[in-house]
Amino acid sequence: MKFKDSISNNDLKLFKESIGKVKPLEQDTIQPKKLTSTKKAKQKEKQEFEKKQFYFSDEFEPNLETNGPMKYVREDVDSFEAKLLRRGEYTPELILDLHGLKQQEAKQEIAALLAACITEHVNCVCIIHGIGNRILKSKVPHWLVQHPDVMAFHQAPLEYGGDGALLALIDLKDDFFCK
Repeated sequence: MKFKDSISNNDLKLFKESIGKVKPLEQDTIQPKKLTSTKKAKQKEKQEFEKKQFYFSDEFEPNLETNGPMKYVREDVDSFEAKLLRRGEYTPELILDLHGLKQQEAKQEIAALLAACITEHVNCVCIIHGIGNRILKSKVPHWLVQHPDVMAFHQAPLEYGGDGALLALIDLKDDFFCK
């Protein structure tokens, strides 16, 4: 026995009088939006990923000083910036630890770090490469020299890793202030 059948005609009439005039609801005819094709979405995602990646060449050999601490200043940047990095005037806002990574993984992590610096407006980072077999210690400066947004780097002060780390100064474009 259904609930509808258990209501008497008298109760049903009383209910309809108490409600009054009722307009029946119409079914919505709004169609859901079609999603963009997954192929286009994947292609756009791939392009975004490629923008954030930067290719570092292993064959490129910059002319860096071998005696003394590891340092570099881009040609259009004042050489005093390296001194400020050495003194600890810049404090790193992001720290990347490369311990235990292979060369290819380290390259990808550095490229991702530099892309993150641009998006998050971070101008100083610390890259801890360690000493170990001196593979990353020698490769990281060569990779940083190739990136157009790296203004300068210097061997980190002891508090940030000393001989096993670099402090890098990143060139932030001033166009985000205009928006």
